[in-house]
Amino acid sequence: MAVFACAGCGAELTGPVTEVALPPHAHREGGNRYLPALMEPGTFAVDPEPSGPPWRPWHELGVDEAAARGVYAPIGGLWCGPGGAVLLAPGDTRDTVLIPEQCDGCCAAGGWPNLACERCGRTVGARIDDCYRWQAVWLRPEAVRRLPVPGPARPAGDGWTVTPLPPVEPDGWWSDRWSAAVAVALAEVLAASDGRPVAVPDGLLAETFGRTLDRLLPADGPARTLGLAGPGLTPDPAPDIALVPRHPWTGAAWQPADGTVPAALDAEVWTYLAFPPLRPTTRLPAGEERDDPLPLRPYRLFEPDRHLLVHRLARLPAVRQPWLRAIYDRLGDGRQD
Repeated sequence: MAVFACAGCGAELTGPVTEVALPPHAHREGGNRYLPALMEPGTFAVDPEPSGPPWRPWHELGVDEAAARGVYAPIGGLWCGPGGAVLLAPGDTRDTVLIPEQCDGCCAAGGWPNLACERCGRTVGARIDDCYRWQAVWLRPEAVRRLPVPGPARPAGDGWTVTPLPPVEPDGWWSDRWSAAVAVALAEVLAASDGRPVAVPDGLLAETFGRTLDRLLPADGPARTLGLAGPGLTPDPAPDIALVPRHPWTGAAWQPADGTVPAALDAEVWTYLAFPPLRPTTRLPAGEERDDPLPLRPYRLFEPDRHLLVHRLARLPAVRQPWLRAIYDRLGDGRQD
């Protein structure tokens, strides 16, 4: 476990927290107007990508420098500050105060940076609780120090057993987390397709992945197959491209059998797809009445998060291939990063 302390005065700014993988929806905005906390209590994640000033537009970066920073296709620009911003649930912070003049969100705090150490006043990060944004605290890597504290480095178990995440919210909308997770995995599926059609099984997988793949890839030619593989699930025959779970603690993708190309998917989303809840298949006996709610059906067709799909594609070396670059350009009209 760890706590994060102010790099200026040493004051502890968090309670003890355990490191987990950065959620795929960490940078998603939109969806439901008021979103819950991004991180589970008692956990933190580190974003390896640079954040904070300076902001450099694409024409200033150039192709070679952008590639050295892990970006392989044109974007609006790139923050070039240090990587390693720390993401926490707001309830895990201690002894911090808001900087009022920096809280310039629409309905609440949304500016960056807007959070300071209460003891010395040093700017340490941002508290986000604006509309259409996940509740979160981001600590600037250069403003804090990570200190080890007694306690387990990881929760008990192997980490693969997670609660499946339903695809539809109680209000009838597609889950924001599904939109983000599918978008990130879709980028990897597109890269693994080699520009060929991808055959997707009927059902929820077709609803969430199939429509976008059909829209972006050719309709003719020999198709590659898409399926699921992971802990407790061994497909027979093995698909050409396997959606596999990303480990919730480390972010590492589960590795399928030889010859199958993996595309990593959020573990809770993957678990729902791989082991969906059982549905009643028989009618009730005559005279028996029940008030069990019907399975939720969304109001509209599923759409992956376009911004996150483009963001992930730009960071895959395969996007330099002409056929995938053409898809990227189609998706990225008017993009900002």
